Amino acid sequence: MSAPTLSSRTGSGGRIKRPLMYVIASAGLLAMASPFLWMALSAFKTKRDLTASPPVWIPSEWTLANFRDLLDQLDMVRYFMNSAFVAILVTVCNLLFCSMLGYALAKLDFFGKNKIFGLVLAALMVPGNLMILPLYVLMTKMNLIDSYAGLVLPFAAGAFGVFLMRQFMQSIPDELLEAARMDGAGEWYIFWRIVMPLVKPALATLTIFTFLGSWNNFIWPLIATNDPGKYTLPVALATFANDPNRTVGGGNGMLMAGSLLVVLPVLVVFALLQRHFTQGIATAGMK
Repeated sequence: MSAPTLSSRTGSGGRIKRPLMYVIASAGLLAMASPFLWMALSAFKTKRDLTASPPVWIPSEWTLANFRDLLDQLDMVRYFMNSAFVAILVTVCNLLFCSMLGYALAKLDFFGKNKIFGLVLAALMVPGNLMILPLYVLMTKMNLIDSYAGLVLPFAAGAFGVFLMRQFMQSIPDELLEAARMDGAGEWYIFWRIVMPLVKPALATLTIFTFLGSWNNFIWPLIATNDPGKYTLPVALATFANDPNRTVGGGNGMLMAGSLLVVLPVLVVFALLQRHFTQGIATAGMK
């Protein structure tokens, strides 16, 4: 009997390793998703299930009482609109300003271009929490504390967005833009009609990251708002969580319901843009 060839041994090892990798990946996915699953299921549990010992994963009785109680005790519509307004405006500003600066750094020649890009890279290395105090002082001097402008302006453009758009726009052939200039097209026409349609994957990636960061932002809205009418969803839920008047079981159920409402818009945005998001992440670092 002939000895097994190298290819057969390699093929056998590959068939063994692949199911093992699937098992490990599935276990990791389950470990990461379990807190989200617990939150989503707890939003539909009764008070008895929430306080059960040992804990109950699947509700014995599905209920929407937690959502109704949450809407009765908190002005969720106002908080949701505040979060949506701030997140959408921050996202739109980033898409516009980061794309414009990214295009300038990638395709235009001007004095100080490399120094500006160096500043962008340096800004990427600065921890975000380190900028909270300077931002607060600046917004205070501009009388923008406790206003929607104070929630939006500090995040209207980010170094990550500029870097992402610049890297992606570098992959656009210079010959294409030169041909447009030879035909008499101006820079604004080239930017809006040629460049922007070609960078949709990068725009989708920036949209997801920016919307997610703004929607889940907690520290800055907590510091920059004193009027409860301007609270965003994370701040409103945190305030409710620290309310001593809420009951333990029912209050936790309302917190889970509110947390689920916070997560759903992000999941919807990601589901709508995931195809472009994957392409943008795969190609943003090319060239």
